[in-house]
Amino acid sequence: MMHAWLCENPVGVDQLQWKALPLPEPGPGQVRVQIKAASLNFPDLLIVQNKYQMKPELPFVPGSEYAGVVDALGPGVTHLAVGQRVACLSGTGGFATYTLAPADKCLPLPDDFAFVDAAAFIMTYATSHHALVDRGQLKTGETVLVLGAAGGVGTAAIQIAKASGARVIAAASSADKCALCSAQGADATIDYSQATAPAAFREEVKRLTDGKGPDLIYDPVGGDLAEPAFRSIAWRGRYLVVGFAAGNIPALPLNLTLLKGASIVGVFWGDFSRREPRANAAMLTELTRWYGQGRIKPVIDKTMPMDQLKAAYARMGSRQVMGKLVMVN
Repeated sequence: MMHAWLCENPVGVDQLQWKALPLPEPGPGQVRVQIKAASLNFPDLLIVQNKYQMKPELPFVPGSEYAGVVDALGPGVTHLAVGQRVACLSGTGGFATYTLAPADKCLPLPDDFAFVDAAAFIMTYATSHHALVDRGQLKTGETVLVLGAAGGVGTAAIQIAKASGARVIAAASSADKCALCSAQGADATIDYSQATAPAAFREEVKRLTDGKGPDLIYDPVGGDLAEPAFRSIAWRGRYLVVGFAAGNIPALPLNLTLLKGASIVGVFWGDFSRREPRANAAMLTELTRWYGQGRIKPVIDKTMPMDQLKAAYARMGSRQVMGKLVMVN
């Protein structure tokens, strides 16, 4: 037997039920994973509210990203072995004690890669590396402004930008969050609970860049800061559109791209991984090596027992989280 959080009616977190289920057998191209840890990502909230673009067949087990040990192989799986440590980002299945995972989406892990870190690794680091290095073409010595910098992708972006030789300005919504960003290597911070007016935010960005503006802006937030941030961008700057955690999708006046000689660059790591699997695999291999070298390490807000998932969702909804929440078995 196994246990899993089952979503039978996607109208919100309250409807999830922790249920005992039969242990499933892997089919062709699948492996069964004994889950050790699973992280909570923003899409995990949207999917149980029926607000995410992917709408799984009911009932389903939420939990897009997890890590554990392979304990059974389906027909045709030859590149993984029973007992192998893996991380997986499969979209669903993670908030359980066991799951069936697509073998081709399992990332083999070295023995020294902690399960809690591995469960908080693929989505944030792959998104941030693809954004900054591939789409943003970040160069050593450039300045990166990271918005929403204390979240999972934000802290990953700080670490990857620093590992790439950039100067980082981290913007976050409280003094505590700014302190966390400094601890992750940010060279300067902006507390936008203090610089609330667009003009004040722009002035602070201008001051911290000696009037030049940031070369790259990493924006997983959207919302009201997008336009003042873009107005502050350097000549030939690149504005990375990563997501819209604030909820509303901003509209930018296109004349600003002309005046700044700047680019608005879309970042969709999920489709990149599907369309360019070899490039994605090479990137994940590099990121795994960086972890082993101590150049990057996921920021874990808190670990909680798997059966306390509803409390974890409440913590995420309160905007208290700094880094990633991870559920453990």
